[in-house]
Amino acid sequence: MICPYCGHGDTKVVDSRDTNDGKAIRRRRECEKCQARFSTYEEMEIMRLTVVKRDGSKQEYDRRKIEVGLHKALEKRPVSEEKINKAIGDIEYEIQARESNEISSKEIGKMILEKLKELDDVAYLRFASVYKGFKSADSFRKEMEKMSAED
Repeated sequence: MICPYCGHGDTKVVDSRDTNDGKAIRRRRECEKCQARFSTYEEMEIMRLTVVKRDGSKQEYDRRKIEVGLHKALEKRPVSEEKINKAIGDIEYEIQARESNEISSKEIGKMILEKLKELDDVAYLRFASVYKGFKSADSFRKEMEKMSAED
């Protein structure tokens, strides 16, 4: 692992522990040259998963799209980066637990909505407005009423 501070190529692992409910490993590292400490995270990689889009086209799974969607929805909201990363990890774990190598973008969207519902109501509504294609303020109102009825 290359030191992010001095660029030296030798670092040692000082501490390792499970994070994200055992779905990732956090390693505390120390640079052999400058003694700076930093953390790295190891997560499982989803292999060769195809996402079927709404129009029927297919794309290779890209974790960054989930990250971007969550970050846009949670922009300027009081949710820690740690909680966001846990949500991303949970979504990926749920995708990986499926026994198929194809998943629809609609299913991924539902998973994201469920996580956002747990994290932040405003972010949930932001994402839902795009995912569900809200056409008017009335659509927002109906979704908020549905959320209130579920509480």
